[in-house]
Amino acid sequence: MSAPAPSPLVVVDAEPLPRQEEVLTEAALAFVAELHRRFTPRRDELLARRAERRAEIARTSTLDFLPETAAVRADDSWKVAPAPAALNDRRVEITGPTDRKMTINALNSGAKVWLADFEDASAPTWENVVLGQVNLIDAYTRNIDFTDPRSGKSYALKPADQLATVVMRPRGWHLEERHLAFDGRPVPGALVDFGLYFFHNAQRLIDLGKGPYFYLPKTESHLEARLWNDIFVFAQDYVGIPQGTVRATVLIETITAAYEMEEILYELRDHAAGLNAGRWDYLFSIVKNFRDGGAKFVLPDRNAVTMTAPFMRAYTELLVRTCHKRGAHAIGGMAAFIPSRKDAEVNKVAFEKVKADKDREAGDGFDGSWVAHPDLVPIAMASFDAVLGDRPNQKDRLREDVSVAPGDLIAIDSLDAKPTYAGLVSAVQVGTRYIEAWLRGLGAVAIFNLMEDAATAEISRSQIWQWINAGVEFEHAGETVKATPELAREVAAQELAAIRAEIGEEAFAAGKWQQAHDLLLHVSLDADYADFLTLPAYEQLVG
Repeated sequence: MSAPAPSPLVVVDAEPLPRQEEVLTEAALAFVAELHRRFTPRRDELLARRAERRAEIARTSTLDFLPETAAVRADDSWKVAPAPAALNDRRVEITGPTDRKMTINALNSGAKVWLADFEDASAPTWENVVLGQVNLIDAYTRNIDFTDPRSGKSYALKPADQLATVVMRPRGWHLEERHLAFDGRPVPGALVDFGLYFFHNAQRLIDLGKGPYFYLPKTESHLEARLWNDIFVFAQDYVGIPQGTVRATVLIETITAAYEMEEILYELRDHAAGLNAGRWDYLFSIVKNFRDGGAKFVLPDRNAVTMTAPFMRAYTELLVRTCHKRGAHAIGGMAAFIPSRKDAEVNKVAFEKVKADKDREAGDGFDGSWVAHPDLVPIAMASFDAVLGDRPNQKDRLREDVSVAPGDLIAIDSLDAKPTYAGLVSAVQVGTRYIEAWLRGLGAVAIFNLMEDAATAEISRSQIWQWINAGVEFEHAGETVKATPELAREVAAQELAAIRAEIGEEAFAAGKWQQAHDLLLHVSLDADYADFLTLPAYEQLVG
């Protein structure tokens, strides 16, 4: 590789960070600049296409499998590339941000894979963006340790053969990185996260017997997968590693992507590792796309929409069948429970629910699943061990019994549940508490014994918006109450007062509670529905 020309990228409005020069090298920035120059125009076109498709859904209130790609679906001959050894057994995956303590704990957790998250579990402060990269480099070179300043407890890596394989998740296509500019405009966050990680670690990972593996979030179409594939081809040539070294698992967490699963695998086939079934972002996407569709698209309380709901079963079973037909891994959803150190009974009930959920996924044919906490790794592992035994996966289980019609994926009214007043209160509580932490730079937040990320806030604010705009009525205190902006403001004010009483005046003043309250109401009540909460939130994020 020839010496790069000086990078045209400029670091904007950012305080210097310790060791940033190890990440923001001239060569690495030149690579990111070239990614931006070549691929951001297509990114921009695809974001415009999203808006066009959303307008079409608003007009028709329906979706279908694409007629123009019928030949891809009908051709039984193609398969994705065989899984590399390091990604062949994915029976339990742990997720979390890339802070130093989490990096060590996730790698040591006993899970097969760690989803190292620069996306929904990470608020994109410049510190999180850059130092997260430092932490991963340190992990791969075994130069990482951590001592908790409060407890004094020290953390260090286990032997290499006991560590999880890293699958890194960059930001979605819609997000910019305001601290890196090219000719005065910000570089897409996805290209910054991918570019810095790939440039510094691709060869290092190959030397460790692994590779540069990625989770691709918020994908809405096979054309977006094609863009990623072209980026992978270019990147591998740029640093001089073999084509097919990169592997990508795509999160099917938008309703439009659910209609293009085979096409997404086809576009990425030399680089595809599998698909994942995400829950909250998927429901958020349904609300976002069908928000004009009337009562039949109104979702009940988020906790009432389990993976056993008919339209969710259609989605997950189609995902397993699609993946296994094409030789790809099917990865299940999140167990978000955070064990309580104080309440054994809470743990017992929650652990039973986690076990039932993972037993169902393993029984349905998934090859692995997600957990948010190391204590859940053994529970999920036992569920998949019981089905897989010594086999690394069950891709030979083709699920040819599954048949999903287009309407099955959007049959929201097949669920026998209605929105409740308690659901509105919960959405306000969780949305406020999450946004406050996000504005302080935290992306993965324990709230009411659940690990929540940005997808939680998205479904919370989307449900408030949907219920108000659909004129939903709740039964509350023996009378019927209509969802209105005034009711949402009343509930939000009560929650703010409750938080103030709970944490005390000093902690309340030190936090960003009023700002979070105001932002939640803005995105929940504004007639112009924001495509992503994180867009207006990023404008308020300091750092």
